[in-house]
Amino acid sequence: MTDGSQKDKITGKAKEAMGKMTGDRRKEAEGKADQAKGKTKDAMGGAKERAEGVKDSLTDDDKS
Repeated sequence: MTDGSQKDKITGKAKEAMGKMTGDRRKEAEGKADQAKGKTKDAMGGAKERAEGVKDSLTDDDKS
């Protein structure tokens, strides 16, 4: 997606792994938070697409 969700998830994975390797719990937590942010962006994008689909289907019905 172009909203940065993949970037957030990849960055989060890297931070989490680095935190685990170095024993830095804060960095590990930041990584998990970044991953959650990416998943949230994915979910919001999917909801937006579904809402647009519903809007389009309602609009198309009115034109018939």
